[in-house]
Amino acid sequence: MKRRIRVLLCLFTALIILLSGCFKGEQSMEEIDVPKATGTVNKKESEPINDDAIDAGQELNEEQVTETAPRQLYLLDANGMVAAQTLELPQLESKEVATQVLSYLVKDGPVSSILPNGFEAVLPAGTEVLGLNLKEDGTLIVDLSKEFANYKAEDELKVLQAMTFTLTQFDNVERLKLRINGEDQTEMPVNGTPISEGYSRANGINIIHSDTVDLLNSEAVTMYYPAEYNNNRYFVPVTQYVEGKNEEKLNSIVNRLLKGSMYDTNVLHVFNSKTSLIHEPTLKNGTLELIFNEGILKDKEKRVIADEVVETLVRTLTEQQEVEAIDIKVENIDALVNENGEVYNEPVTNKTFPTTKKL
Repeated sequence: MKRRIRVLLCLFTALIILLSGCFKGEQSMEEIDVPKATGTVNKKESEPINDDAIDAGQELNEEQVTETAPRQLYLLDANGMVAAQTLELPQLESKEVATQVLSYLVKDGPVSSILPNGFEAVLPAGTEVLGLNLKEDGTLIVDLSKEFANYKAEDELKVLQAMTFTLTQFDNVERLKLRINGEDQTEMPVNGTPISEGYSRANGINIIHSDTVDLLNSEAVTMYYPAEYNNNRYFVPVTQYVEGKNEEKLNSIVNRLLKGSMYDTNVLHVFNSKTSLIHEPTLKNGTLELIFNEGILKDKEKRVIADEVVETLVRTLTEQQEVEAIDIKVENIDALVNENGEVYNEPVTNKTFPTTKKL
């Protein structure tokens, strides 16, 4: 009997020890910190801003953002012309992006540490974005602080153009209207440029006026010319008037490009002086066919056409709503080759080149 009692006591003691160990094990599991996921977040394709009201009065929190996204900012180059530079900015929520790019146009602001050589911001130092409001018709109402009015009179159009082209890179923004400290503006505050109807890309950029053009029978178009500063290659948009309608207008655009910019600036002229169209351009289903003589070639024997020649034509002509792609041909040449030896076997679109039209 005593032996049976001793066995039961031993079994009871062992059971207590076992249960105690399990209890402690459960406690230690609860105390362990589960590690957070450390994998890199893939960049998402950017979306148009689509909130009717965009929070802009609060300071953007970019300090803890590790992902970036390419944004297009229109800045002033070394020649005082407004031109786009695509820069990597912290990736924010869609509704904050418009506020972000606008704040990066402010002198002495966050753009200062990433400005490319030869470029400067356009909005006066201290300018704050007080609010943005996107209407259903594509009008973006921009409310800025009183410091915005501290620019020079001769810079007024540059300021307006830089803001407009930067913000209308978003697909659903068509035009801008301005407020200062909540007050609607019918004209710009320094030199009185009318803006009561809003300002859009149709108003132009780096505008050239010519006395030789018949304005009644002409149309303002924006053309792109290559430029270079300290090995930084970029394109300068220039708005000028060309005569004609439809294919005749497209023919005028090409011939204007072949002659070079009328602007007195350091933009590059990439076309050989012997280059000419041998037929008028033809447009079919969104593809514009251009047939040149052999003067357009960089290397006739290798059938090479310079990359900047192609990009100049494509960037400029696809600005026209009816043109989606460019099919460049040269007489007596079966297929053209780019500077990397790749054959152009299909029409070229502006997607071939780095752009930031949709964010």
